[in-house]
Amino acid sequence: MSAAIPPPLHVSICIVGFHNEEEIAGCVAALAASTYTDFDIVICENGGTASWERLRAALPVTLATGQAVECLNAGANLGYAGGVNAAMRARPDADAWWVVNPDTVPEPDALAALVERLAQGDCHMAGGVLYNAAGRVQALGGHWRGWLGRAVSLGMGAHVNAPVDAAAIEARMNYVLGASMLVDRHFVERVGLMREDYFLYCEEVEWGLRAVAMGLKLGLAPGSRVRHDQGSTTGSAGAHAARKRLPIYMDERNKLHVVRDTTPLRFPVAAMATLILLSLRYAARGAWRQWGYALSGWWAGVRGERGIPPFMQA
Repeated sequence: MSAAIPPPLHVSICIVGFHNEEEIAGCVAALAASTYTDFDIVICENGGTASWERLRAALPVTLATGQAVECLNAGANLGYAGGVNAAMRARPDADAWWVVNPDTVPEPDALAALVERLAQGDCHMAGGVLYNAAGRVQALGGHWRGWLGRAVSLGMGAHVNAPVDAAAIEARMNYVLGASMLVDRHFVERVGLMREDYFLYCEEVEWGLRAVAMGLKLGLAPGSRVRHDQGSTTGSAGAHAARKRLPIYMDERNKLHVVRDTTPLRFPVAAMATLILLSLRYAARGAWRQWGYALSGWWAGVRGERGIPPFMQA
């Protein structure tokens, strides 16, 4: 007797916006070309009513291929995880949720490959190949090094068309990059939603580590290729001396939260390691302003500050 073919999943695609309706419109246009068609799109706008209205004006209510597009007005800046969770809660009947960054351009087969990977039945969260405009891999998956408080992007720098040993990557990965991650209902019911107290950065790392600690496997779909214009919304890309305060501060702060929330006994070592690493990253390059941003974020992490950072509060 042949094995039963799993039914198709209805996927809700979840995007978080923040004053970037043109970028989101480009992502949605790419999604409209998807070869997997059983989906809808829900976008949570964190940038206020005016941005929400511009977003609604920039997007169709329904794609030409029939999928619904809904724009939610968050009413406040919920942060990345808060926006993702709001979008997921707006689609409680979905079989799976595909979290996609607004600064991405998914290839037509990207969603189909992710759904096919989940259909194999041995994992409930899957990611794919993230690559940049130069055709170089940003990540195939992530590996968190708790003693150092450091996230490692597996496969970084390889050509996007280079062969991928998916089994080898899956053996090392303990989180999926947040720019493209598909989770199913079993994952959410067992692991829960993303932690909103991180506000921005590292939420997907903690989410993946939480799942792995519960015994869940994370999957890689090499056929799911997504171009990622990294940092275009937050300003985290580019030369070290040109990077903005928010991404630096949040990255350093929240790396310490990941350690505190997953392996608290490693916190003293990781705190010193991250201090050394941030100094090498910025001070050693003469990026003194950015070193100050990083140091203040690190100190906020040591103190246990969570949620929206003080300098963003009214």
